[in-house]
Amino acid sequence: MEHKKTYNAKELKTPNGNVIIEGPISPEKLAGYEFHEHLTAFRQPREQHKALIEIASLPEGRIIIARRLHMIVGYVTYLYPDPLERWSEGKMEELIELGAIEVIPEFRGLSVAKNLLKVSMMDDAMEDYITITTEYYWHWDLKGTGLNVWEYRKVMEKMMNAGGLEWYATDDPEICSHPANCLMARIGKRVESESIQKFDRLRFMNRFMY
Repeated sequence: MEHKKTYNAKELKTPNGNVIIEGPISPEKLAGYEFHEHLTAFRQPREQHKALIEIASLPEGRIIIARRLHMIVGYVTYLYPDPLERWSEGKMEELIELGAIEVIPEFRGLSVAKNLLKVSMMDDAMEDYITITTEYYWHWDLKGTGLNVWEYRKVMEKMMNAGGLEWYATDDPEICSHPANCLMARIGKRVESESIQKFDRLRFMNRFMY
């Protein structure tokens, strides 16, 4: 499968200043930007910046960023699922995972995350992919937002809907371990029915074990 990446960008006006949302961004360009010190959800900022550069270097890896001048204030990542997850077991070239989305506190609630997803889907190549995201409540910033699990889930679902991702049922044990956890996916317009069936089998693997 050919991994095409078509760059798109848009400017978002916010009360805290204008933000450029752009990508998929090249590793070189990504390395040239500063990485905000409050992007700490997954690892230390310097390490996360390095990890994003590595993802952007992968054939299928896609990074969309939100930046204020030369400072990255938010990003979303897309890459193949972790080899240890069930989603990689089908070895599907057309299945890609939205791995992480993060925006600094100063720009949260200003539609930055929604627009990161919208710009991601402006690339026509995304119509060749099934894009999934697995949401686990223990990754959510409940403390920082002051929201409870269900309020956060509602906000998160609305945000994912902006990128065309919808809720999908699954028997994945980790997702089933708490009712707020969920699988969301977007099936591109050019994805073949054979691939959709394969995805359905991955969603309900336990059904075929007996």
